[in-house]
Amino acid sequence: MQNKELKRTANAVRKDIVTEVHAAKSGHPGGSLSCADLMTYLYFEEMNINPEDPANEDRDRFVLSKGHCAPALYAVMAERGYFPKEELTTLRKVGSRLQGHPSIIYLPGLDMSTGSLGQGVSTAAGMALAAKLSGKTYRVYTLLGDGELEEGEVWEAAMFSAAKKLDNLTVIVDNNGLQIDGRIADVNSPYPIDEKFSAFGFHVITINGHEFDEIRSAFKEARETKGCPTAIIMKTTKGKGVSFMEDKAGWHGTAPNDEQYAIAMKDLEEADHE
Repeated sequence: MQNKELKRTANAVRKDIVTEVHAAKSGHPGGSLSCADLMTYLYFEEMNINPEDPANEDRDRFVLSKGHCAPALYAVMAERGYFPKEELTTLRKVGSRLQGHPSIIYLPGLDMSTGSLGQGVSTAAGMALAAKLSGKTYRVYTLLGDGELEEGEVWEAAMFSAAKKLDNLTVIVDNNGLQIDGRIADVNSPYPIDEKFSAFGFHVITINGHEFDEIRSAFKEARETKGCPTAIIMKTTKGKGVSFMEDKAGWHGTAPNDEQYAIAMKDLEEADHE
């Protein structure tokens, strides 16, 4: 896909995210919006996947380690054709396949049930090792929040991944600088993120997570890196695309009311014409 089409699709994903959370009257819009460009690139450009054959054993795997940002995952899966978009408004409702955190029990196309922060990257490392041991060529991708880096298990998994030379694993960090309690630098700073991953044996790439040329180049570099896993540190804006949500910690886990929903959708409609 060309950048223009990717941007249009990512904007549709953002509209879906806002619609989901508004319909549920709960959820996590801020971090879902910050990773929408990355999720769009993964599902429409990078990963070897097929919505019509979601359990194909040779498919690439994706683990949303920051599982509370399920609205972004559901939105991109619906846009990619895994299930009808109309289902998005059932987010967090009783009986819905779209639970507040991803569950492989309910929704085909998911590779891991997530929600407990820090655990997703360990699972992704296990999947990458399984591919190596079984002679498979699929790649594994996992997305972490920057506040999630405060979990010790992340670094156990990082040490393991480098020790096993998992060059089929790409760890992506959504570095929007905010977590539920405020700025990550003030709560329990994980900085310098790039130097930490490098010290644990990763090849590290730092990019603007809202620029598709940089995203594309980073994943190409990750595929070409041999002998060690890659960490892509994405500088992003929490609440990206919605004027009153951008860079506001309060929108980590707050749903917009009807008036705010209308403003958000107007912002995103206008983005379609930029």
